[in-house]
Amino acid sequence: MHRLLPSLFRHLAARRRLRRWPKPRRFDRNLVVIGAGAAGLVTAYIAAAVRAKVTLVERGAMGGDCLNSGCVPSKALIRTARLLAQIRNAPHYGIARATAEFDFAAAMARVRAVIREVAPHDSVERYAGLGVEVLQGEARIVSPWAVEVRTAQGTQTLTTRAIVIAAGARPFVPPIPGLAEAGYLTSDNLWDLRELPRRLLVLGGGPIGCELAQCFARFGSRVTLVEMAPRLLMREDADVSDRVAGRFRQEGVDLRLEHKALRCLAEDGEKALVAECRGEEVRLAFDQVLVAVGRVANTQGYGLEELGIPTTPARTVAVDECLQTLYPNIYACGDVAGPFQFTHTAAHQAWYAAVNSLFGGVRKFRVDYSVIPWATFTDPEVARVGLNEQEARERAVPFEVCRYDLRDLDRAIVDGEAHGFVKVLTAPGRDKILGATIVGEHAADLLAEFVLAMKHGIGLNRLLGTIHVYPTLAEANKQVAGAWKRSHAPQGVLRWLARYHAWRRG
Repeated sequence: MHRLLPSLFRHLAARRRLRRWPKPRRFDRNLVVIGAGAAGLVTAYIAAAVRAKVTLVERGAMGGDCLNSGCVPSKALIRTARLLAQIRNAPHYGIARATAEFDFAAAMARVRAVIREVAPHDSVERYAGLGVEVLQGEARIVSPWAVEVRTAQGTQTLTTRAIVIAAGARPFVPPIPGLAEAGYLTSDNLWDLRELPRRLLVLGGGPIGCELAQCFARFGSRVTLVEMAPRLLMREDADVSDRVAGRFRQEGVDLRLEHKALRCLAEDGEKALVAECRGEEVRLAFDQVLVAVGRVANTQGYGLEELGIPTTPARTVAVDECLQTLYPNIYACGDVAGPFQFTHTAAHQAWYAAVNSLFGGVRKFRVDYSVIPWATFTDPEVARVGLNEQEARERAVPFEVCRYDLRDLDRAIVDGEAHGFVKVLTAPGRDKILGATIVGEHAADLLAEFVLAMKHGIGLNRLLGTIHVYPTLAEANKQVAGAWKRSHAPQGVLRWLARYHAWRRG
């Protein structure tokens, strides 16, 4: 009963807030969705699938950042960079000489071609065919019941039972003196480059900075990566960071860890970043600087301030466990709501936003964040689900670690990719999986087995009992389960069996 009281008070307070706004007697729409990135597209699709009347409003390109400036273009660029690295490594495979004439402009043209090929999946035509009304223009929430949409044809106001905000995020640009004057790139405008920078300075050692730094180093740029923290990929365990950093150094990336950016200079045609490291200033010259220090939610310009919808300390739209904002009929999902900024979590949240906004009067669903996978597409790839060691310690969660090194895996040896590892955290004395981290070839693909296992409560014993094709990289998952089994073998039973077999021999 006591647990129900706060929820009841929140419900009554939300209803009182709604009463301040005139409620239409009839509504034009069941749902208006603002933003046509991953979260908005999935929300609108689900609403149309259950025959709701839904309008999707997008002011920019359909598909959002993922299609136009994020996942799709970056992975297309990574594919080219990886091919170049493989050609350079040809002697390892018995190919005495293999060369490639790299054309950066052609590689960027391929990126644009890939975007065009994927774009129909997220197009106006496709979603119109699915039953979604798509308006390309500026949306503004003028009341909890109404959204004003300004298009090239004029302005209209749509009344709606519910609203879902899926406005996405943008690159965060820190206020570094001189940065704007020197000029900078982000993941938004990087794709406009046509000439390969001779010297590229990357600000940020997170996933975006690491992926793109390695790409440009493989293309032939002299890459300097500046990171304020003591290591790359700070959300991962130290052994993961060390593997990635080691590969970067092998490939010529100049890692400047524990360097704090102070200011940018542009003097006599030379650009430079002045950074501080251990109390001393360091000058780092560059031709182009890529800012990759994180992303910030788009929370301004579409009416949140006027309605008094608050944001969090992380600068995302404040939502509850059901993705509901201050108003009970306004929801937010995807990057604009956090806490994760992945395309797959945006789509995951979209189901809850759609169902709760349309059927919340009957039943609401709390978002399940218990099994969230993610990957960084460096070489080696890094993929994780659940807890890693540092998070388990921070949360005081008891755990055991089981590890399998890919240098012992037959297929990894055959492919010349015998580096990396699979690491699994389990509950003490049990085969319950608390988290898994994979570093190596196709890590993101291999992780899916652990995601499935954690989602459905499958332990390492059952994973060990599952037949895996030989020889494949996926056998690494079975091997780590086998390592866990050996470390938890019942020693008393094994001693008894040894005596039994000795007796049988006479």
